[in-house]
Amino acid sequence: MPQIVKPLGATKKKTIVGRGASSKGRACGRGHDGQNSRSGGGVRLGFEGGQMPLYRRLARRGFSNSPFKVTYQAVNLSDLEVAFEAGEVVNEESLREKGLLKGHKAIAKILSNGELTKALTVEGIKCSATASEKIKAAGGDIK
Repeated sequence: MPQIVKPLGATKKKTIVGRGASSKGRACGRGHDGQNSRSGGGVRLGFEGGQMPLYRRLARRGFSNSPFKVTYQAVNLSDLEVAFEAGEVVNEESLREKGLLKGHKAIAKILSNGELTKALTVEGIKCSATASEKIKAAGGDIK
């Protein structure tokens, strides 16, 4: 049976910095003198050598409505056709039980992809205009 051998250079010894000349030469891979060669050296995050940093050059004005944005999780009519029996009530709880609505903050909206042949009662869920037409055409009800 052939022996498995790792290729040359596949493993490298960890460089231990600042333990004298024996670890990795005089400067230990930090270059020669300078701010970053010292322990504790370096500049703070965002510092650009005295130039006005980017986060201060950009204007930050106005109002963003993004914290209040409502995003809906799409539920297609084809999903309702598979998951629900005729005469069942479709609401937030039943969608969660059937696994069509995931996440505790998710809000559902029924879209018209697919066909619906069963009469379902939809309670407290938004529907697109074409989806509500298809639900009513199948004998269902929207409350």
